[in-house]
Order: sequence, then C-alpha cells, then structure tokens
Amino acid sequence: MSHILSRIYPPNEVHTVKQLEKLLKKTAVSRPSKTTSRQIVVFKTQQDYRQCLKMLNVNGIKPVKSVDSHRLICCHFHRSTDMKKIKQHPSVAYIQRDSKVKAHAIKPAVTKRGGARKRKVTKKNSLVDAAKIPWNVSRVKSPRLWNRTMGQGVKVAIIDTGIAKHPDLCIAGGVNTITGGSFQDDNGHGTHVAGIAAATGRQKIYGNAPKVKLFAVKVLDQNGNGFVSDIVEGIDWCLKRGIKVMNMSFGLTGSGNNKALQDAIKRAAKQGAVISASAGNEGTTFSPLIDAPARYPETIAVAATDRLNRVADFSSRGNGISVAAPGVNILSTLPGDEYGKMSGTSMSAPHVTGGAALLRSLFPRMSPAEIKRRFEASALRIQGGRQAVGAGLLQVAPAAVASGYRVPSKAQRLKKAKSVSRPVLLIPSGQSKG
Repeated sequence: MSHILSRIYPPNEVHTVKQLEKLLKKTAVSRPSKTTSRQIVVFKTQQDYRQCLKMLNVNGIKPVKSVDSHRLICCHFHRSTDMKKIKQHPSVAYIQRDSKVKAHAIKPAVTKRGGARKRKVTKKNSLVDAAKIPWNVSRVKSPRLWNRTMGQGVKVAIIDTGIAKHPDLCIAGGVNTITGGSFQDDNGHGTHVAGIAAATGRQKIYGNAPKVKLFAVKVLDQNGNGFVSDIVEGIDWCLKRGIKVMNMSFGLTGSGNNKALQDAIKRAAKQGAVISASAGNEGTTFSPLIDAPARYPETIAVAATDRLNRVADFSSRGNGISVAAPGVNILSTLPGDEYGKMSGTSMSAPHVTGGAALLRSLFPRMSPAEIKRRFEASALRIQGGRQAVGAGLLQVAPAAVASGYRVPSKAQRLKKAKSVSRPVLLIPSGQSKG
C-alpha cells in the first residue's frame, strides 16, 4: 500500500493517509451485527474518496454502498469506535449515522376488489371519463389542465417502496438501491403514492398527471423503512437520467436531521429538480418542527386535509409547510391489480408531484423555486393557520393561470374534442366532483 500512496500523495501527506487506513482497518467491517452501526463518511475531495475505496478493497472490507457524485461511503462500524478521530481526519468532510427513515402512511390500505370493467383504449374511446377522476384529484384542480397537457414528456420519480405492475400505471423504469434487485413494490405504499401522482385512467382512476414517464426508485423495504444512504443513491440515479420531478413520502421523525440527505436535496434542486415531500404524521408532537426532508427549503412541504378541506389531525404542524392537499381516505392503486384507500401526508405529497409535472410540461424552464412560489400564491385559503396548512389548499390550474396559461372555455374544449384524438376533458371547468 505504501508505494501506491506515494504515487498519489506528496510525501508529507502519506503519513496522514496511512493514519486513516489504520483507523478504518480497526473500525470498519463488511457485515452488520449487534455491535455495529451504519455510518456515512463524506470526503473533501474525489482523490481522498477514491483512495479510501481502494484502502477498503485492499483490506477486504466491503462498504454498504458508495456514491461517487457525493464522495460518500457507507460502512458498518463497531459501536466502540471513536468517531471523532475519523471526523477530525483532514481527508474527511464529515461523518454521521446513516439515519433511518419511514414512510408517511398511518393506515393500512383498505382493499377494494374489482369494480372496474376492463376495456380496450382506442382512438375512438379517447375522451376522459369524468367518473374516473377521484374527488381528491378534482379538488386540487389538476384536470382543468388536461386539455392542454397530462404531463407528456415529463419524467417523474416516486422515491419509495417501489411500484408494482398495475393496469392503471405505466412504469417507464426504475431501480432498487437497497439490494440492486427488483424495484417491484413489496409493501404497497409506493404503488398507492404512484397512482395519486400518475394513474392513467385505463381501468378505474386517474392521477394528477396521467401521461408522465413514471419511474420507481425503491429505497424503502417491505416495512416502509429505509436508510438515508439508499435515498442519496436514489436521488443520484434520478439526476443521471434527467428525472427532474421527485416525490418523497417519507421522513426522519422528530428533530432528526441528516446532512447527507440535505446535501443531496440541495444538489438536486440546484440541477432543476422539483421535490415534493410529505410533512409528517406527528400532529403537534414535534411542533414547530415538521419532518425532514420536508423541512428543507429546497422541497415543497405538503400537509394533509380531509374531504371538507380541514387539516387532518395527524398532519404534522410546524414551520416550512408550503401547501396542503388531500390526504385522508384517498383511493389509489395497490399491488395485485387492486385499489384501496390510505391516509397520511404520504398521500398528500403526490398531488403536488403530479401538479408540478403538469406545470413543467407547460413551462419547461420554470425553476423549482418558481413552481413552489406559484403553488403557494395560488393556493385556496382554508382554516388551520400557516403552521398547519401553509399557504392553503393546492390549486394546480390556478397556478398555471398565474404563470400565463389560459384555461380553455367549454366551447373551446368541445371544439377541440371533435378535432383531436388524444384525451380531452369535457366536464365544465367550474365543475368539481369534490
């Protein structure tokens, strides 16, 4: 190892690098046990990062994962390790626990079997069936934009438990950052979230943006739990593929924070990604703190409301909430070609995700910060206060109008319905199922 180091580092730095190698050999292990903990180490330079990976490999230590763009290595360390020595090493930017996150759903899905007669979708049968628009999608006024766009061409990632195959979902691809295996949903949470954002309406229901390119990023396990390092890798995967609308219906609870997660979200926002994040299901327990990542200013933090536009009892209160969206007894897709109702701010966030995809389709150059401002400025004022519902109830079409889009009149929509074969919504713009 010494001759390798001497070729990479100046002589006066070789000793320092050897110290790091010695520390890692004593403290890092390949397999977890009751006496180990997952830690994230982020290095100051790519050179230091690459050299550390070489050290681990030479010494037979396999890290949990590494993320090149963040110079991040996740390893199992003995709990007795003095992390201060590693933290104070000149090559290390910071070291911290690989924090756990949990999905933001509070009730198990209530499955509804059947209910939708299968039918072939053809050009002759291309009008949007208003009966398939759930009350919650209608409530946030996404359908009023469908005459112009249903999200075509916009890539959307559901960073969650995966997405299951379903007749009302069109999955363009995905990744599993936990095991590297299938991105299929083994929990149900991710599939439900995906339907709220992007159900196609081919069978039973529409989501907010039915024509987006939908990607499954599996970072949570069958119990809805996960680690920050898997999420950081998932965000990186999205950015490499040009996915610039992301949904995060999970969180670090209480006052927990994680710099690696925050840095990953900052980087994504800087590259133009709109990130919708659920505020949490802790009610007033940790007020004025909502969960991370929703509390990070680069995200759009979403609270939950019920069918009467009242803030849900479980919805976390605190600073930083942008808007609210329906999150109580929401019908959506489930594994096994099923449908069911779930509650939680997890169900609220994908309304914003779908809405953001529609705005991105209409205004491709609109920045994440501007989309957030438009949603807040156009929100419907409802009771609850800023720490409960933010600016108010999400209103997608008014946000587009405020950005310069003109909602077609009924006569214009009827005329277009006769001249085009793609889906056209025929319900009056003022009508609401909710």
